This record gives sequence, C-alpha cells and structure tokens, in this order.
Amino acid sequence: VATFLFLYITVLTVMGVNRAPSKCASVGIQGIAWAFGGMIFALVYCTAGISGGHINPAVTFGLFLARKLSLTRAVFYIIMQTLGAIAGAGVVKGFQKTQYELLGGGANVVSHGYTKGDGLGAEIVGTFVLVYTVFSATDAKRKARDSHVPVLAPLPIGFAVFLVHLATIPITGTGINPARSLGAAIIYDKAHAWDDQWIFWVGPFIGAALAAFYHMVVIRAI
Repeated sequence: VATFLFLYITVLTVMGVNRAPSKCASVGIQGIAWAFGGMIFALVYCTAGISGGHINPAVTFGLFLARKLSLTRAVFYIIMQTLGAIAGAGVVKGFQKTQYELLGGGANVVSHGYTKGDGLGAEIVGTFVLVYTVFSATDAKRKARDSHVPVLAPLPIGFAVFLVHLATIPITGTGINPARSLGAAIIYDKAHAWDDQWIFWVGPFIGAALAAFYHMVVIRAI
C-alpha cells in the first residue's frame, strides 16, 4: 500500500511538471523532489511500526546485508514493493491514459548528454546517501542514547530523498528505488524506458551494499 501511494503521488507530480508550458509555470524540479521526499517522510512514519517502512528494495537489500531482517522477509518485501509500484503507476494511467503516455509516465531514463556511466554513478551515490541515512536514523545505539531519535527517524530519511532528487533529477530522473523505476517502466511500456532499466537496479543495489558495509564495518566496527 505504501509503495502504491508513493507511485501515485509522485508520478502525478512528474506529469504535472512535464505538462506545464515552462518550468516556472509548475512546481518544477524542486516540487518533484518535495513530492518524493515528502511522501517518503509520511509513508515511513505511517508504516515504520508495521513493516519497518521499507518501500524501497534497495533499502530492504541494505538492511538484509546488515542482518536486520531475514532473506524470506526481504524477498517478500521486494515482491510487494514492486507490485505496489506497478499498481500505483497503473491507477494513474487508468485515470488519464492519453496524458500518461504523452508525458512520459514518470519512467526513469538517462537524460541526453549523460552517459550510462554517469547515470550509474548518480544512482550508486544517491542510494548510498539514502541507505546511509536510514542506518543512521534507525541505529539502535542512537535510540538508546537519544530518546527523541525514533520520533524523528522519518524526517532525515525523507530529507535525504528530497536532496538526492534535487541533485540527480537532471541526470536520471532519480531512481534510487528499483520498484519505483520498474513499476513506471512496466506501465509506461515504451522501448526507451527499458534501455536503461538495469541502471536503476544495479546502481541502487551497489549503493545500498556500500552503505551497509560502511555503517556496519566502519562505523560499528563489527
């Protein structure tokens, strides 16, 4: 449900910006970044007590590598995140099919002027920022020391998503969430949406693995 709502709000926001005659006539890149970051903040707050508020296969993968959840749970989370993303983009297309196809459907592609290497690098570093923030915001040792941290945990995570979008929307449209990228690509279903799809899985998974290594091995010295 969380990933469904995430795709519904964010894809509509992207379409609204693409539909405007100029960036100044819409919420622009800043508005798209706020939509993604704000929805993550709200949805992590809503679902943290139920599922841990993952919403993102890369986050799930990073936490799995850090032994914070089982393989079975990680696999089921990723399956449900992907199905939720497909449903969210599907509902948007169902409401306004013509506009959805004309405006790109929120699908992630590497922008003109950037190489696939540029896109992969942006996805790796962007996902590192997100997953590192997740580890820091949910660190059990910090919870024990600072009682206010659990209440604030969704806020830095949402802000991390917001800031990464500001930086990388011009490069890849910002994936950092394989389910979000795959859901939009499946529903949009145009050839160019599949050309770079591997980047939006390989990049986030590498970034998540690096964040898990950094937090668990370097910071926590386990």
